[in-house]
Amino acid sequence: MLHQTIIRRTARVPRAEAAPGDGAPVARQMDAVLVGAGFKASRELLEHLSGLEPGAAMAVAERVVGAARAMVGDDVTHNSYFLRFPEGVPDTVEFWARCLHEALVAPRRGRKVRLPALTGGWLNLLDLPAYGRYQHTYAELLAAHDELIGSVKDRVTVLHLGATLAEETSALYRELAASPTPLGEADLELLAELALACVDEAQPEQIPVRENRAVVNSVRLAEARALIPVDTVTDVLRLACRLSGGDVTLATPTRFRSFTRRERRALLGALDQVVDGHRAKLGDVARFAGAWKRLGEGLHPHEYPRFPHAADVFAVARGERTVRTLAGRAEEAMRSGDVGKTARILTDAPGLLVRSLDRLLRTATPSEVDTVLDALESVIGSVSGRVLCSVREHLLNRSTVDPARVFTNRARRAWVAVDARMPVTGDVVERVNEIIDTELTARMPAYGRLVVDPAVLDVALPLSGKASEDGFAVLPRGSRVRLDLGNDDVLRFFTYWRQRAERTDFDLSTLLLDENFEYDGHVSWTNHHFDGVVYSGDITEAADGATEFIDVSLRKIRARCVVPQVNVYSGEGFNDVAESMFGWMIRGRAQRGAPFEPRTVRTRSEMRGSGRVALPVAFLRDEAGVWSATWLHLYLSGTPRFNRVEYNQVSAGLLARSILQRRYLTVAYLVDLSRAKAAAVTPWQPGEELAEPVTYLGLDRPDGLPAGSTAITLDRLNQLIPR
Repeated sequence: MLHQTIIRRTARVPRAEAAPGDGAPVARQMDAVLVGAGFKASRELLEHLSGLEPGAAMAVAERVVGAARAMVGDDVTHNSYFLRFPEGVPDTVEFWARCLHEALVAPRRGRKVRLPALTGGWLNLLDLPAYGRYQHTYAELLAAHDELIGSVKDRVTVLHLGATLAEETSALYRELAASPTPLGEADLELLAELALACVDEAQPEQIPVRENRAVVNSVRLAEARALIPVDTVTDVLRLACRLSGGDVTLATPTRFRSFTRRERRALLGALDQVVDGHRAKLGDVARFAGAWKRLGEGLHPHEYPRFPHAADVFAVARGERTVRTLAGRAEEAMRSGDVGKTARILTDAPGLLVRSLDRLLRTATPSEVDTVLDALESVIGSVSGRVLCSVREHLLNRSTVDPARVFTNRARRAWVAVDARMPVTGDVVERVNEIIDTELTARMPAYGRLVVDPAVLDVALPLSGKASEDGFAVLPRGSRVRLDLGNDDVLRFFTYWRQRAERTDFDLSTLLLDENFEYDGHVSWTNHHFDGVVYSGDITEAADGATEFIDVSLRKIRARCVVPQVNVYSGEGFNDVAESMFGWMIRGRAQRGAPFEPRTVRTRSEMRGSGRVALPVAFLRDEAGVWSATWLHLYLSGTPRFNRVEYNQVSAGLLARSILQRRYLTVAYLVDLSRAKAAAVTPWQPGEELAEPVTYLGLDRPDGLPAGSTAITLDRLNQLIPR
């Protein structure tokens, strides 16, 4: 299983440790199969496979092909309701009438509609035998379509040869554990799996993200290994939540399980060590007092008198002891109107000072601005690079008042409110930016020669894995990708889901917005056609999996913005179904092919969020007529049932507009900072032959980099962020 995980995650194939032989026929066969899925093997990978005995070579080839197909969603069957989609899709009302006619006038195979549904003056489409269920097999679908005609514009992703499985596992574990940014849900689970595999290895020198540290420590505690040291009481609370199968981010309450004596000793011992000699750290307890009280009921601290400082934690949570916190003192000073005093207090918590800059600066007098900036300069060296980049990005959008303010939580749930904040004056923003830029430049590594693929420059910095999804070629929220479209090219969205225990109906829809981001039209199960946009048909249950498609002829539509969305109409949500994904393809109409062709897939993302309406991405046409995709990774709350694009058009449009008009800190920013230290920064030219090792920065690693080169690609972009 780890083999395929590493291939999907890194595009590297672990080197097989097997007997030598003639595996060349297997290598050639594997490469031919990969081409059909939009992949190719690097020269080194083919040479390695060719040198293995055939049985071992075949085992490697099967893993590689399986992983490649899963990356783009080709490991499942993608049928379409309308057999010849995108051709032959009827008008919506015409289709409904035909379903009704078949049910009442010409029922097939003895199926009958429930007549009571018709006598009350209304019709339930789900009662019609022909509605919402595939009327043909996948084999019949393929037989009805010509084979795909290859194109030089079809996607080709190179798979490279890696190190041994053990070495790749260890490297990936260290990379995730030492990540400077929080990981997404899928990566946290992968970290736990890798931590178990590497439990007896030397651990990373630093695990800066506390959620990651809790995941690693939960594995180490379960395996009776020494914990990686913690330095706050909240670290221990996160660990207890993880051990109980709860939320390590502490965003949702955890129901603590019964702990063994060994676990209780470990947790209380860690608490005692954190508080001993650092009584001020008890100030963190009040923030999660309810969770601490529940945890205390299970840890029985009174049974462990050797951990007296741990008992103090629960005394504070119960209100038996009062601890005045630094944040409380800062808030008291702020309410008195003394911004300078507030800044001086917050110098004891540098991260909190930086996160409070907006509030301090927009209320400060000119003299207090100097005090705030002096405080910032005095502590900036103690603030993580991720926090500095986050504030730098925040300030990009604070010189003016936004028409709306977008809020997103860790589960990617989004909502919009009026922005009532006063802007921060432009000259103040410039002064703060200069301080931050100077500090980050000093922390940038000296790359030597840095070769940059221009395609990566508009990728938003991955400041948190929570602002993205697991998948293939998925970029962080705010990242923009230019679409290379011919006059007859079609953008095709697809969504696939498979229900777990309850009949589930997801609906793929598309919202079309005009120049002012106002409603211009939509396509969904209630409207099959609109202005060159076509829907593949509604599937209303997915016991064996179901797929819906939408075709958009971007060169022909009048809308300026296209916002695909997936609505949960009924049944299980995105977090509950067995599988769910969204992606898009690009191909010319003359290429023909089945509705789903893996080598035309540009990206595929998981859909895992707590809302009932998913907004994965938006497409925008600029003044020159060039289309680009901007990742959203947002979810709307929606309603428990019957979500439709017509009902959420206002909120979806407002969210799309806010994200599309927001300025993000991109990879280009860090590339500019790196020029001060790099020997040279040059753009990558496809096909370029490099004579000496370089540091390559791009979405994917190209074939043929010189030995000794370092590649920083999509899966490692967070490594760019200075520590």
